[in-house]
Amino acid sequence: MIQTRTTLLWVLLTVVFSVNAQNFKFGKVSEEELKETFNPNDSTAAATVLYRSRNIRFDYTKGIGFKVITDVFERIKIYNKAGFDYATISQTLYKDDSDVESISGLKAYTYNLVNGKVEKSKMEKSAVFTTELSKYRNEGKFTLPNIKEGSVIEYQYKITSPFFYSVDEIVLQYDIPIKRQEISFATPEYFNFKPFIKGYLTVAPKYSSKSGSINLTGSIRSTPGGVAPTTTKYINQNIDYKINSTDYNMSDVPALKEEPFVNDMNNYRSVVKYELQYIKFPEQMQENYTTTWGDVVKNIYKSSDFGGQLTSNKYFDEDLVVLKKSTSSSIDLMAAIFFHVQNRMTWNNIYGYSVDKGVKRAYKERSGNIADINLMLTAMLQGAGLNAKPVLVSTRGHGIPLFPTMEGFNYVIASVEIDGEMILLDATNKYSSPNLLPTRALNWFGKKIEKDGSSVSINLLPSQLSLENVQMNVKLDENGEVKGKFRSTGHYYNAYLFRNKFGNSNEDDYLEKLENRNNGIEISNYLIKNKKGNGKPVQESYEFVLDKQADVVGDKIYFSPLFHLVEAENPFKLEERKYPIDLMFPKREKYLVIISIPDDYEVISKPADMNIGMIDNMGTFQYKILSSGRQLQLMLDLKLNQAVIGAEHYSSLKEFFKNVVEKQTEKVVLSKITANGTSDSTGKSR
Repeated sequence: MIQTRTTLLWVLLTVVFSVNAQNFKFGKVSEEELKETFNPNDSTAAATVLYRSRNIRFDYTKGIGFKVITDVFERIKIYNKAGFDYATISQTLYKDDSDVESISGLKAYTYNLVNGKVEKSKMEKSAVFTTELSKYRNEGKFTLPNIKEGSVIEYQYKITSPFFYSVDEIVLQYDIPIKRQEISFATPEYFNFKPFIKGYLTVAPKYSSKSGSINLTGSIRSTPGGVAPTTTKYINQNIDYKINSTDYNMSDVPALKEEPFVNDMNNYRSVVKYELQYIKFPEQMQENYTTTWGDVVKNIYKSSDFGGQLTSNKYFDEDLVVLKKSTSSSIDLMAAIFFHVQNRMTWNNIYGYSVDKGVKRAYKERSGNIADINLMLTAMLQGAGLNAKPVLVSTRGHGIPLFPTMEGFNYVIASVEIDGEMILLDATNKYSSPNLLPTRALNWFGKKIEKDGSSVSINLLPSQLSLENVQMNVKLDENGEVKGKFRSTGHYYNAYLFRNKFGNSNEDDYLEKLENRNNGIEISNYLIKNKKGNGKPVQESYEFVLDKQADVVGDKIYFSPLFHLVEAENPFKLEERKYPIDLMFPKREKYLVIISIPDDYEVISKPADMNIGMIDNMGTFQYKILSSGRQLQLMLDLKLNQAVIGAEHYSSLKEFFKNVVEKQTEKVVLSKITANGTSDSTGKSR
């Protein structure tokens, strides 16, 4: 027993010593780190963060005040080529007039093990770039040199920000594992921040405080008057204050794994967001900052770059007079104004709820950012006497605005109410239409702003089913080859997605991709209707030939009646799921397939009919095959009635699709008719 205890104590001491001995000083990369070939906790990871630290603090500068300083240090192990992308680092830098965030002290190195020796490669200054993304954002980007499978990279830099009232989200989870991270957030007692934590990681912050001081120096001149000389009094005073710190020290942080049907994985990434509540300096009034959604919206609305853009209408007056003359109803006038702005304007690919050029200049130049175009649209609708309001939105890629912050939204659309119905409008996409927003804006809810600056939440998720209607006539021969005619009609968002993806594509290129996507199908006599007709369904039709669509075994033929259109895999493979299933919009797929079977064959077996549904009518599936003489007729109808399905219904959805896939892959069995007019009805080859 004594021997066992001694051995256990020795093991524990060895583990503790090895952990404490790990050197995370910049430039001290070990051979063990370079020799590591995979992450022991996640062998699928293409790279791993060996260590990261982020120290956020407030520094006082004489004559300027407090600035936010962020010290960044990361060391990353790259296992294979799929991890090479992690050698390119980007950092968003915010700006507002003369106030600009900046990067300094950048150092970056790549380490490789060459012939048993550590080879160190320094990143040159030429690998660093700064790009202007918009009026309010720059991007700093750099790429480390000499990246190979097995490399270790590390870099450090400092961000200086004048925006003490807005601290970036502190990310606690990456797309790759993190072995060790140490993050500190320290603020003077004068700044009261409220933390918001989101994500699924267990986070246990540690709190502490220490003393800080500010040295105030200056001079005061006094002129008594008369013959007395002017005197100067010099001030040199130290002011002590308390610094409140929060530390997040975490080990073995798992990667955030991509899952299908998620609007944006960043919505579920573990992060901490600090929102400034108020500032209170000694002997001064308390200065309150944003605390509610109402405050956020009012602050945005009163900005000259937002609400101020809705007051001017002279720049479009002449065009509006023409549009009003050509319409006879409010709904027609709304549509005419929408399509006028949509056709006139070109989006410059810059997001934002604040204008870039301003609506007047953008209208003249016929291009602008999201706010330029959609605030212009709102102003024009209001100028026509319609009840139009702007709506703040967070795009799918920006995340769901869970907490009331100025950065919660990054987009704006227009709304108009006619005869009690609210219609949502976004003129920045050439293929959108009234009540059909670009998919980037379909993100749960938006904030409609009234003229007094108040707001109300509105649902952005579409409720109308987007139908894909497919009809196919197929002739199957005894060798398993099929010839047929195909026609599909895509409605609503199906038509929108088609136009955005293929609206400007060359037909030959498109058909080549279509043939490759469908197992080498040979297509002829291709026709398309409404390729660019906004609001109308897109209709495609063609004739085709496709071989190897049936298994011929002896005198039996086995085939799926959906042939190349069959859905062979369940898209939901995980055992459990934490995140909602985001389908983007409700969907319906209808198939009518008429199959002519070969002469001298008859149907001896076909899939049974199926009619199933999910709880609360979230989805339904109907499958029915009719057989008559030498013809089969398949009717399939799949409905998913909700744009978003909660994670609590994942197991039900997974089982639903399991049944859908199994039914689609079931085979029809044909048997050759013998000379005496009979067949082997067992379904077995003879």
